[in-house]
Amino acid sequence: MSPNSLNLQAKTILITGAAGFIGSALVKRVCTDYPAAKVIGLDSVNNYYDVSLKEYHLSELSKLPNFTFIKGNLADKALISQKFSTYKPAVVVNLAAQAGVRYSITNPDAYIEANLIGFYNILEACRHSYDEGGTNSVEHLVYASSSSVYGSNKKVPYSTEDKVDNPVSLYAATKKSNELLSHAYSKLYNIPSTGLRFFTVYGPAGRPDMAYFGFTNKLRNGQTIKIFNYGNCKRDFTYIDDIVEGIIRVMQKPPARQNGEDGLPIPPYALYNIGNNHPENLLDFVTILQEELIRAGVLPENYDFEAHKELVPMQPGDVPVTYADTTALERDFGFKPRTSLREGLRKFAQWYKDFYLTRN
Repeated sequence: MSPNSLNLQAKTILITGAAGFIGSALVKRVCTDYPAAKVIGLDSVNNYYDVSLKEYHLSELSKLPNFTFIKGNLADKALISQKFSTYKPAVVVNLAAQAGVRYSITNPDAYIEANLIGFYNILEACRHSYDEGGTNSVEHLVYASSSSVYGSNKKVPYSTEDKVDNPVSLYAATKKSNELLSHAYSKLYNIPSTGLRFFTVYGPAGRPDMAYFGFTNKLRNGQTIKIFNYGNCKRDFTYIDDIVEGIIRVMQKPPARQNGEDGLPIPPYALYNIGNNHPENLLDFVTILQEELIRAGVLPENYDFEAHKELVPMQPGDVPVTYADTTALERDFGFKPRTSLREGLRKFAQWYKDFYLTRN
């Protein structure tokens, strides 16, 4: 289904998860590139990870004249309905979610609340934006899915055409559920929606629960890092700026509304992978990370890396490889992530030094 063109200038855009890693980076880029746009950010600012990082993101965003922040929970249906009624967003980007595979094993309630109930509330608000004849209706819903939906899929690279009916974590199951719910709402209410399966996003000011960030904290503190599956994991690491570029391109091209032969709407619905299309071996990854941390001065020149690593078995819920087929993204948007792992980790290492060693 060919996407339409949508000019973001002068639009009201709601971005949930605005205090988070991807959300804050997207807000900054949209506000900068489209100064006539009105950007509304929503986030619960929970303590799943270091709240000071979220506060750092928000302090940066508060400098943007076309940004308004709302602290609130997606699971609060009355709040979501009220904010949609007040601001009438034309574009909605839902990035708010409970993230993390391993956390979902011990804290399932958080995933049901944020990823299922919260996403349902967003869908309902989008649906009811059409109640008054569509004059202030949502023109495009873009939402975050995850490479985790591919589970233990043996076929690589992963394509959005692959069956993904066997999730290996609750987190993956909730993200697959988001895709199914979105498809149903697109079909029933003709809401243009696009899901984006992100592949291991990393970069400056990222999530501390991600491997590269956790490794850095432990290495800096002289602790041992655990390398799962004895180092035989491969990940399609995707730099934050590439993710943001992909989201912005997608935001501007909602799937086209059209009717089928039966006169009923064909769901204006699309799914894309956003990944680097180049999986990296985990041992190579940690070697590059170590080199860049030394280069940035986070670790000393003579750091004994071998003494601080331990090869361990695979963790429950993890998969041995993620590898994105980005053919559709290139075809429809002329875009493919290109930032090399070394370049991305170099920027992260420098940010880490500035944030934790210089600023404090």
